[in-house]
This record gives sequence, structure tokens and C-alpha cells, in this order.
Amino acid sequence: MASLRELQAGFRAALLEGDERTIAPHVADDGLTASDRLAVYRHHVFTSLTATLEVAYPVVCRLVDRRFFGWAADRYIRAHPPAGPCLFEYGAGFPDFLAAFEACAHLPWLADVARLEWAMSAAVHAPDAAPLDREVLRALDPGELAALTLRLEPSVTLVASRWPVDAIWRANQPGADGIVDLGLGVAQLEIRRVGDDVVFRALPLATFAFRAALVGGGTLEDALGKALDVAPSFDLAGEIRALLDERLLVA
Repeated sequence: MASLRELQAGFRAALLEGDERTIAPHVADDGLTASDRLAVYRHHVFTSLTATLEVAYPVVCRLVDRRFFGWAADRYIRAHPPAGPCLFEYGAGFPDFLAAFEACAHLPWLADVARLEWAMSAAVHAPDAAPLDREVLRALDPGELAALTLRLEPSVTLVASRWPVDAIWRANQPGADGIVDLGLGVAQLEIRRVGDDVVFRALPLATFAFRAALVGGGTLEDALGKALDVAPSFDLAGEIRALLDERLLVA
């Protein structure tokens, strides 16, 4: 008798690779052959996961058209099936998949548009966190402050692209004309949830460098160094005030 692990491996091979040899003998034949039963389940799995990706990446789907998106999704699902039960968590690796997908090589900005869309999707489901009390910072001496590692609010993601992905996203909303000047240049975006809405905005280069260093786990001193490399006149005190005012620092 096959073990549970063997049955699971056989079922996976049947769904993702079309290899039914291991699992077919264990599927009941009751009016439908084992192959037909597996085909029904395979169709349901791929349809559901493709729909999940379409929800997370509507602009990407519009940019490449739904038929091409379905083909790319099929390849992604076969290579990267879900690792957990929550469908809203599925698809985090799709931007990197598109970046390496040869059929998308002529669309070098597509993966970064996908990264923006995933950041927006992730922001919806990010947990809440209490904002940092200003008095915590005021109580620290300069040495302690420099070594401090600050956390940004969980819904925040920073996306950098050499393409104007924010303009591409806006131009591909319902009712928009889809026209974008790709020469608009780089985008350095902050995506977050505000109330029930997800918003994004472009950040100044030094501010982006500072916040990206914090997101990466750097100390305040490290983050300041990154910002000063970009803009020697970077105002640390002003930036800290802005983070506190925007309730972006969390305890």
C-alpha cells in the first residue's frame, strides 16, 4: 500500500506534470475513469489559481491580454504551486517569474509593474501595528539613536524601477487610454495602506534610499549614510518628523 507521502507526490505529478501513472490506480472508477476525474480536478485547480493571479495582477493581465496571461499563469503554476492554503498569499514570485520568462523579454518593464501590483495586494492584507510613540525617540541619547533599528508600518513596500511603472499602472486603469511615455524615467515608489485604501506615491531619491535602508534592517546611522550618499543636504530631523507624522514608524 502506498504511503501518504507517495500518494501526495503522485497526485502532484498528475496535476502539474500530467503524469498519472502513480496515482491513477488509487482513484475510484465510478462512471468516470481515473484520468477523467483527475482532469476535472486539474481544470479546477488551474482555473482557480489563474483567477487568483488575475485578481492580484489586473494591469499585467491587461498589458499582455488575457490569453497570454493565462498561458504565462499556467507555466508559473506548474513551476510554483501554492505552498500554503491562503489564496491571497499566492503569486508573490510571479514578478520574478515574468522577469525570467523569455516570452516577456520584449517587455522589460512588465516585471516591475507586477512588483507594484503585488505590493498593493500585499498592503491590503498586511497586519495592523501600533505607531511608535515619539517619546521613545526623545528619551534616547545620540549614540543609542544612531544604533537604533526602526521598523516601518507592515503594509509599506518600496519599489524601485528604471521604468515609469506608476504611469504605466495609471494609464491602464479602466477608462484610461493606455498611453505612456516610457522616457519619463525611473520610479521610486512607496506603497502602503491608509485606512481602507491602498495608495502609492513617488519619493525623492534620498528619502527613498533612507527608507529602503530601514526596510532592509539597517540602523538609523546606516540609513542616514545611504541618504547622504544621494543628497548631502538630507534633513534627518525632518525625515524623522515626517515618518512620525505619517504614522509610518511602529513600535
